[in-house]
Amino acid sequence: MKQSFYALNYSDLETIINQNNLNPSVAAILFNWHYKKKEHTQCKENIAKTAIDFFEKNFDFSLPEIDTVHESKKDRSVKFLFKLKDDYKVETVLIPFNNKYSICLSSQVGCAMNCSFCFTGEQGLKRNLTTSEIVGQFLMAWRWLASHRPGEERILNIVFMGQGEPLHNFDAVKNACEIFLSQHGTSIGVQKITISTAGYIPGLKRWSQEVPGVNLALSLHSPFAEKRNELIPINKKYPLEEVLTYIDQIPLNKKQFVTYEYILIKDFNDSAADANQLGTLLAGKSAYINIIPFNPFPGSSYQRPALDTIENFKGILDTYKIPTLIRGAKGDDVLAACGQLNSKN
Repeated sequence: MKQSFYALNYSDLETIINQNNLNPSVAAILFNWHYKKKEHTQCKENIAKTAIDFFEKNFDFSLPEIDTVHESKKDRSVKFLFKLKDDYKVETVLIPFNNKYSICLSSQVGCAMNCSFCFTGEQGLKRNLTTSEIVGQFLMAWRWLASHRPGEERILNIVFMGQGEPLHNFDAVKNACEIFLSQHGTSIGVQKITISTAGYIPGLKRWSQEVPGVNLALSLHSPFAEKRNELIPINKKYPLEEVLTYIDQIPLNKKQFVTYEYILIKDFNDSAADANQLGTLLAGKSAYINIIPFNPFPGSSYQRPALDTIENFKGILDTYKIPTLIRGAKGDDVLAACGQLNSKN
């Protein structure tokens, strides 16, 4: 079985080229072809026939297929359902802002975390995505823009906030980030990639040594253990206090923050007491809080708070001098907003 070309970071590709006595310049030519130009056919320009034959014989250049596309009439967000080779499916979202896009990537088919506020959790975990399946979401979304919204194919931010717990699939996510960051390829800026976690400590333990300077976001959602246990069941195994200890050890670059995501749920975690406890917990840290009013999905018992409750919650956090943003729902009319992804067949 052929290996996917899109599983190789630049260093891997150089090693293979060197081991097979091919011209070293082939690495830069191939990365430029597939990641800068985003060509989907095998490169046969400016490289020797021996290299063309080697890659044709040993590597697969196929990418996930777009199964269905849903475009939001409200804000032009785009939700893709990708079909993988084993017929599993996974969702990806393009979010427009200021004439460019962020892309919300999935890292797993389903998710093992079983968070109660998240539609994906109802699927359970089917399997990890491969590096090529993660990278493929980006490339196929870019090609869709080039074809359907020509001139708008500018995906400048990547967030690993789709289906799955990214740190539960650490190696593939790390490798995908190395490909995205490569100056020979897509050249995404290190501050333009954010990996979200529910607090999976085995991944956090590896973060400082292995993840190349990208941003971290923690799904916090409650400063109180009982409430967080309900929202994020792995809190019982990896309690918030321990999670924050590992996060505090992560070296941050200048002007870099850890983002703490807080799903705001009506009459559950939206009181003044919740806000004050959250402010106390994060005061003095290099923290940035994203308040995400709950996005309903089929079968959920949770509800979205009223606007004045949301604003009052932010007002209390402002007194703790923590930068706080209320995140507007994007793509919620096509179940593409935070917590709404579910690719169950």
